[in-house]
Amino acid sequence: MTVLRTPLTELVGIEHPIVQTGMGWVAGPSLVSATAEAGGLGILASATMTFAELEAAIAKTKAHTDKPFGVNIRADASDAPERIDLLIREKVAVASFALAPKRELIAKLKDAGVVVIPSIGAAKHAVKVASWGADAVIVQGGEGGGHTGPVATTLLLPSVLDAVDIPVVAAGGFFDGRGLAAALAYGAAGVAMGTRFLLTKESTVPDAVKQEYLKRQLQDTVVSLKVDGMPHRVLNTELVDRLEHSGRWRGLVAAASNAAKFKGMTGMKWSTMIRDGLAMRKAKDLSWSQVIMAANTPMLLRAGLVEGNTQAGVLAAGQVTGIIDDLPTCKELIDRIVADAVARIDTIAALTAATPNAS
Repeated sequence: MTVLRTPLTELVGIEHPIVQTGMGWVAGPSLVSATAEAGGLGILASATMTFAELEAAIAKTKAHTDKPFGVNIRADASDAPERIDLLIREKVAVASFALAPKRELIAKLKDAGVVVIPSIGAAKHAVKVASWGADAVIVQGGEGGGHTGPVATTLLLPSVLDAVDIPVVAAGGFFDGRGLAAALAYGAAGVAMGTRFLLTKESTVPDAVKQEYLKRQLQDTVVSLKVDGMPHRVLNTELVDRLEHSGRWRGLVAAASNAAKFKGMTGMKWSTMIRDGLAMRKAKDLSWSQVIMAANTPMLLRAGLVEGNTQAGVLAAGQVTGIIDDLPTCKELIDRIVADAVARIDTIAALTAATPNAS
C-alpha cells in the first residue's frame, strides 16, 4: 500500500496523516488503540475523566498498542499540571489541547519530548501558540462537531496556513479520501476526524445511537447556544429542539442540576469545580451564565453517547453525519481513505503530464 509522508507523520512517527480527535465519552482506550494500530494518531479524551481514570486509560491503551497516541487535556483544568506530569511519566507521544496551554506548560512538555498540538479556531490563535512553541495545530472549521466557529474549513484552513510555518491539521467536514487529498492540496499536513471515528466498530458508543447518526441527513445538525452557552454543533433531536425554545432561567436551573450530577459522578469538590469555572471564564471570556451552562455538556453528552438515551442526551455531530452510511473498523476506514487519497492525487498529477508538441 502506498503511504503519504507529511510533516505530521514525520513529527509524530505515525504511518498515515489521519487523526482521531479527543471526543469526550467516546475517545477511550478501545478507539484510540485501534486507530494507533491502523497507523493513525488516536487521542484519548481526558476532560470527562478523573485523574485516576486517565491514568487507567493510558495504561489500558499502552497494553493494546506500542504505537504513538495522544491525550487531550483541558488547559484550564485545575489539575492540568498533574496531568501533564502523568503524560511525561508515561511517555505519551502527543499532548493535545482544546484551549491554548500556557507557554511554560508547552516548554515543559517539549523538554520531555512530548509533541504539543493545540486545537485553534482562528489564524491569530495559531500565530500565538506557534510563537509559544507549539509543534503543530489542529484547525476546525464550522462543519465540525462539538464547539465550532462560524467560518467554513475551506476558508479557515488557508488563512491559518498563510499565518504559520508549523504543520497544520485540517478538521471539520472530513470523512474520506477526497477530503484528505483536498486538505493536502491546500497545504495541510493531514486531517482530523471526530464523527467519522465515532461511527466505527471500535467506538464504544451504543449501537442504537450509531444507528441514529446513520439515518440522519445533511440538514439534521444544528449549532445551538442552549446546550452550554457556546456554539455547539449537535444532532437536531427533540431534546435539542426543546432546549432551543426554553427560557434562559430554565436552562440555568438545568445546568446547575447537571453540575451537581457531574460532581457526584467524578467525586470532584465544589471548590475544584468553582476554580475550574473561574479559569474557564477567564480563558474563554465567558459570562457567568455561560460558565454555569457549560456544566450541561458532560452530563448531556454522557446520557446520549454512553447511556444511549437519545431522549435525555445530546449527540455532538459534524455535518458529515448526513453522508456517512457505514460502520467500518478503524483499519478498514484508514486504509480506504489513504488508498482513495493516493488514487486521487495520482489522477491530478496525470493532468500535468506533458503532451506531445503539435506538428
